[in-house]
Amino acid sequence: MFLISPLIWHDSEEKGTFYGINLRGTDIVIVRARLEGKNESVSELRRQQLQIPSSIMANAASTKELCNFAALELAKFISLHSETDSDKSSKGRTLGFTISYPTDQNPASSDIDVKWNNLLVDDTVGKEFANEINQALEKHGVDMRVSAVVKDTIGHLAGGQYYNKESVAAVSLETGTDVAYIQSPQHTPTNNKLSAEAVSQVFIMQWGNFSSTHLPLTEYDVALNADSTNPGERIFEKLISGMYLGEIVRRVLLKMAQETALFGNSVPPKLATPYILKPFDMAAMHQDTSEDYEIVDDKLKQIFEINISTPMVREIVAEVCDVVTERGARLVGAGIVGILKKLDRIKTRKSAVTVEGGLYEHYRIFRNYLHSSVWEMLGSDLSDNVVIEHCHGGSVAGSIFLAALQMRDANP
Repeated sequence: MFLISPLIWHDSEEKGTFYGINLRGTDIVIVRARLEGKNESVSELRRQQLQIPSSIMANAASTKELCNFAALELAKFISLHSETDSDKSSKGRTLGFTISYPTDQNPASSDIDVKWNNLLVDDTVGKEFANEINQALEKHGVDMRVSAVVKDTIGHLAGGQYYNKESVAAVSLETGTDVAYIQSPQHTPTNNKLSAEAVSQVFIMQWGNFSSTHLPLTEYDVALNADSTNPGERIFEKLISGMYLGEIVRRVLLKMAQETALFGNSVPPKLATPYILKPFDMAAMHQDTSEDYEIVDDKLKQIFEINISTPMVREIVAEVCDVVTERGARLVGAGIVGILKKLDRIKTRKSAVTVEGGLYEHYRIFRNYLHSSVWEMLGSDLSDNVVIEHCHGGSVAGSIFLAALQMRDANP
């Protein structure tokens, strides 16, 4: 499923200090950074993470209180960080406002994710939300304006384009997953109302919803899906995102404990706790290079209360992590190659793809498997045409680049 972004893409290299707000699950992140052009990295990055009050979260019928909360906290944030005279004289600045996946790995947070993402799916609701934010900004004396609320992935795509005009896609690999990509006019569907404008357009590709009989599903994936809060939905996401990789490993280890007494004659009770294995713990076990898998031993004790294990058992645990990780990374790689083929760029032009999220940034083996799968699918003759890189400025900087893009949009 494809949703067109309300933004029209421009070549731009805006410079200056920009502000952004990233809404993710139960918190917001306010960001300030300076951009000095494509040859300079993001500088003077400041950020503040704030928990959204439970009273606001409980009021699902209205977003007005959320907007007031965000605007008030932004006003406080601005007052804490000094600005140059040139920054202060820039009136009516654009505020980037993005929505990303919750950082909380509790599946129940998916309900919150749905609530916020309804702002993106329903254009009318999204515009009303932007208007509410602007009213709140004016109320609290913040001379900024939000022109659109979009997925954080689009912000990272803007960041990729800011530094490299051959950047055509951005992939988010967090607790959830999504992709945004740029499509040139010749590849835009003719029935699209914006196709008459000779500009490239941005699409958000909800690839987490992809499902096919060709996906390599196992009994563990089928059971995970059946037990999830959204059975039958987000099948691709349940194979590749940070929310689910550790849970798949846990389910495999549980069955091995039940059928082969992997951890002794009794099954460790903690092993039956859903979503207890987080991806950063899984990565630590997987990337354990010690002779007797000492890190695996520590994690088994801390997470599952498995106090006795042999080096052979720990090696098996690491191998299970490896199988699940390689499958997920290769599926992501296949998705990236598929997008580049659709854009008809693999043989004719160089392309850059931006990837953001902890799975890519902190999970070295996942990252290596992703890269190697793309190279394998393209072959040695074509792989040099594709560059996969980490997002500029880190995972919260998408709103900053969005602000820069929208500033150009407002002042062509």
